[in-house]
Amino acid sequence: MSVRELPELPSLVPLFAKAVLPSLDRGPARIPGDTVLVRGVGQDLGRLADYDRVCGFGLSEVVPPTWLHVLTFGLHIELLSGRDSTIRLAGVVHVSNRMRLHRPVVVTDRLDVSARATNLRPHKRGALLDIVGEVHVDGELVWDGVSTYLAPGAKVPGTDEQLAREEYVPTTPNAVWRLPADLGRQYRAVSGDPNPIHTSRLAARAFGFARPIIHGMWTHARLLAAVQPRLPDAYAVEVGFARPILLPGTVGAWWRPDAGGWVAAVTDRAGAKPYLTARITPSP
Repeated sequence: MSVRELPELPSLVPLFAKAVLPSLDRGPARIPGDTVLVRGVGQDLGRLADYDRVCGFGLSEVVPPTWLHVLTFGLHIELLSGRDSTIRLAGVVHVSNRMRLHRPVVVTDRLDVSARATNLRPHKRGALLDIVGEVHVDGELVWDGVSTYLAPGAKVPGTDEQLAREEYVPTTPNAVWRLPADLGRQYRAVSGDPNPIHTSRLAARAFGFARPIIHGMWTHARLLAAVQPRLPDAYAVEVGFARPILLPGTVGAWWRPDAGGWVAAVTDRAGAKPYLTARITPSP
């Protein structure tokens, strides 16, 4: 696999404008075969502090693992907005995310950030693909993540893959969070994600939502922030996105120890239906 180096992390707004343009290729779905890489990324301390505040993390010299996903996200759009891809990120659904923190990353670390698209396979509603992100510090892998996306309507030959879902058992929340109407704008400011379905009622309705929806990665980060004080220095976390959360809204959240790690979820107020489920496993 070839590596294409960029001089800096891409600016998301102009890149997203490319990502909304549909591909004119009507043949089988295609994804790029190269890795995009940016070396020596410095972390914006002001933006990081705002990210921590919006997502519920305490201020610390150690950065949240979801922050490292934010730094790779522009490379997701870069990969899926070029000529080598018939799939555009603006039209896909983020169905699951897995990430591993191999050791604590601090705010002064300079990061080599990369991403690649892989594992394109058929699904009954279109196609699934993975974007694998990695963060290295001085040649050491400190974080990696896999975002699985569903591209509705994309055509890939083969047998449809079924997304595995653990059966959800209704659980009484031990926290209730009230999400304001402008939360999508707040998260956009710290993440850079410009998708208007999170901030515009008109855009949300065009995609079938009654109101703007909060970013799935905000929900992921907010739940992780609630559990983080109990977590070790190295761990893996896997989440499934079950349904969108409309803004404004009120949600429940719960977490409990399980098999040496944690299970957790963001749910409706009664804990009967999940929006996001998570499993956190300590790394050796």
